[in-house]
Amino acid sequence: MPLGMTGRKIFKGKGAWIFAGAIAVVVALTFGVMLKGIVRSALEGPRPPAQSAGKEEAPAGAAGLAPPGTEPSRQVKAAAHSIADSFRVKRVLQFEGPFRHGDYHWDDKDVPAGPLVITVDLKAQTLSVFRAGYEIGTAVILYGATDKPSPLGVFPISEKDADHFSSTYNNAPMPYMLRLTSDGVAIHGSDVKWGNATHGCIGVPTPFAQKLFGVAQLGDPVIITNGKMMQVG
Repeated sequence: MPLGMTGRKIFKGKGAWIFAGAIAVVVALTFGVMLKGIVRSALEGPRPPAQSAGKEEAPAGAAGLAPPGTEPSRQVKAAAHSIADSFRVKRVLQFEGPFRHGDYHWDDKDVPAGPLVITVDLKAQTLSVFRAGYEIGTAVILYGATDKPSPLGVFPISEKDADHFSSTYNNAPMPYMLRLTSDGVAIHGSDVKWGNATHGCIGVPTPFAQKLFGVAQLGDPVIITNGKMMQVG
């Protein structure tokens, strides 16, 4: 079974289950984990397949966002890559039992201030939010279908819009949108169900998207990989 960046497993099939508590979690908690070389390796490997042959989620088009008119500067991009390269995990969230599409966990109690890093693993279909190296949130995601796959790499957040609507897909709502690319790929609230896919965006449960929107800032790095594991630094 594929492992996500925090060691969680996903069991494919209807009502897919994700479990915590893999050995990688113990390693992370005991020694700390570094995303060593993840920026360089993010663009390697094949694209993930579409989640299923089921219905496609209309609100999530890569072309569904009007151009914001601004692009992250070289300095912002360099800063995002620098944070991603030096990112170290100090804690991952602990929870038991099934973690299904539509579920999420959030716990930022007593977590110190610090840089925010968002990781997305397309193979494990999970997103994690880290502040100062402490995981404060995690959710199962939707991602791009075969014809419009989600991109791999490191992307600084370039725009925030809590009440965004698609300009391409029948004015479909894209709540709590965090733009990642100039051609419209973003993280936003979605109806996260097994069998759905997007047009390149990363869809998360809307209540989770609201929490993420509240802590994320322009320039914060989002690292999107396809099954790349953290390595002990």
